[in-house]
Amino acid sequence: MSRAGQACLAAIALLLLPASAQAHRLDEYLQATTFSLARDHIALHLRLTPGVDVAPGLIRQIDRNGDGSLSVSEQHAYVTHVMHTLSLSLNGQSEHLLVQAMTFPSLADMQNGTGVIDLELTLPARLRQGDNHLAYRNRGDGPDTVWLANCLLPQDSAIHVIGQHRAADQSSYELDFSVSAP
Repeated sequence: MSRAGQACLAAIALLLLPASAQAHRLDEYLQATTFSLARDHIALHLRLTPGVDVAPGLIRQIDRNGDGSLSVSEQHAYVTHVMHTLSLSLNGQSEHLLVQAMTFPSLADMQNGTGVIDLELTLPARLRQGDNHLAYRNRGDGPDTVWLANCLLPQDSAIHVIGQHRAADQSSYELDFSVSAP
């Protein structure tokens, strides 16, 4: 077999091998928020993913007694802390979010950069017909925090996203949308 044929066979063999490397965040604490609009509420899905380099500090922050596990009360305390870093207003009125669900990963997953703290939050609100404006701010946790914010396509055909505006670092997000009669 020619050298070119051997090289081609080697390349094909490498492509057939399962990929063992996975991408993991290293030096950032990603806080990604998605918004979902409905007539009677706005849902926020907040996914907090500490990178390998920042996970030890975050674990120390959550695991207050240092016992190597995250108790339910420590998880609740951290979610309360996170909630204090968020602000939300709808049509110029400050609003309070409610926690619907929270899931914490294992410490090993957090240390490996694959653990996601998953928070489902809601703002119970009756959306008014016509134009609406949502403003969101996430003040995060320290200099290693990075943010993402986006709105999901509304499932209700009467709700239309008009525009999204973000700060350059996406820690602030504004959403303009309209609601038509059903």
